[in-house]
Amino acid sequence: MNISLIKSESKDAEIIHAMQIKSFMPLLEKYQDYETSPVNEPIKRIIDKINQSFTDYYIIKSDSLDVGGVRIVKKNDKHYRVSIIFILPEYQGKKIGQEVFQMLEQIYSDANEWELDTILQEQRNCLFYEKVGYKQTGETKVINDRLTLVVYKK
Repeated sequence: MNISLIKSESKDAEIIHAMQIKSFMPLLEKYQDYETSPVNEPIKRIIDKINQSFTDYYIIKSDSLDVGGVRIVKKNDKHYRVSIIFILPEYQGKKIGQEVFQMLEQIYSDANEWELDTILQEQRNCLFYEKVGYKQTGETKVINDRLTLVVYKK
């Protein structure tokens, strides 16, 4: 499996949008976070994010197949945020995410700090981020009675 990150352009927004819906729909159904779920993000908003000067949006490829996406937000002073990362359900559990994080750390080798958040109730996600070196900060944000976001830093 050959994993690569291809920087997105506006024309890629529909592909990203479709993968985002497929990747996050099980979580939307489980947590019913209609206001915050990436499933409900319009294509126009994805285009806006791709075009932000402080954002790098990538399509994750396995061999030549589109299998996910990741958006990096350059905050300040070499502080980067993994604003969204997703792998299509049929490609999860194949170590793609681990490889993507290694690649991101090479691309942004000047980073002093990384940050991301994930769903506290999704133990598998929490364990994954801890496995690639992130630690919970203790900062949380309650979205609804089913879902709480937890902040991680590295």
